[in-house]
Amino acid sequence: MEAGEVVLGIVFFLSIAGAVVLRGPLGRALAERIAGRSLGRSGDANAPEVSQLVLSELDDVKARLADIEERQDFAERVLAQQRERGQVRPGG
Repeated sequence: MEAGEVVLGIVFFLSIAGAVVLRGPLGRALAERIAGRSLGRSGDANAPEVSQLVLSELDDVKARLADIEERQDFAERVLAQQRERGQVRPGG
């Protein structure tokens, strides 16, 4: 047997095995995921809880961002005051 025949046999076997696997539940789940549909019955029951959790996390991120913006504004004001007094040189 030549190397090309061995490679051809392996490719043929893997193609058949892949087709069998993808025709089963794994293939259907993958097709639904690609199509953008829900992930299954168990995912539908938890959707409101997940949505609430996501919204809660989003509110937390918004609050943290607002805090960071306030701190940045304060730091900019202090830096501007120091520059006006000549305590800080521009660029360093």
